[in-house]
Amino acid sequence: MDSGRRDDSTVITMPESKSNGKGKAPAVAMATTKAAPGGWKKGVSIFDFILRLSAIGAALGATATMGTTDETLPFFTQFFQFQAEYDDFEVFLFFVVANGITSAYLVLSLPFAIVCIVRPHAVGPRLLLLIFDTVIMALTIGAAAAAASIVYLAHSGNPNANWLPICQQFGDFCQSTSAAVVSSFIAAFLLMFLVVLSGFALRRN
Repeated sequence: MDSGRRDDSTVITMPESKSNGKGKAPAVAMATTKAAPGGWKKGVSIFDFILRLSAIGAALGATATMGTTDETLPFFTQFFQFQAEYDDFEVFLFFVVANGITSAYLVLSLPFAIVCIVRPHAVGPRLLLLIFDTVIMALTIGAAAAAASIVYLAHSGNPNANWLPICQQFGDFCQSTSAAVVSSFIAAFLLMFLVVLSGFALRRN
């Protein structure tokens, strides 16, 4: 009698342990597959937020550096002086306005970037950032490229057009404008990376 009961208990217990094992494995696998994409999206959104903060610093640096650039050459009399300011060149004025717009946009985009962190799977905010990032990137690249051409002429001149380089006289002015252009190109590169990152995140949805 005892051996028969042991056999029965063994028969009853073995299927229960197998069924429990089979039931838990798919649940764990499903939980893992559901948690992985969300964590990846959140990591991308956090990196996006950090890049936006870096781009704000670069765009603001370019705006402030160019907007405060001026140099006056010392001469014997105060009635005869040569002065160079950024607003003497329409291209530099456009550069300051464009980078100011870029800085303001990046600051306004931070709340949307935070929404993407809180809701990694949200498509609307990510798509909106992708569209406006592309427009601002084009504006920043255009302003930086136009200013770079003027800075190049200031450094090298153009012998064919009899344009003499002015950086030999206005050294500080040329150094400030060159630094502003480099900072603007950094902001444009970060915006380009943000566009690629947003497109990749949307593609993985």
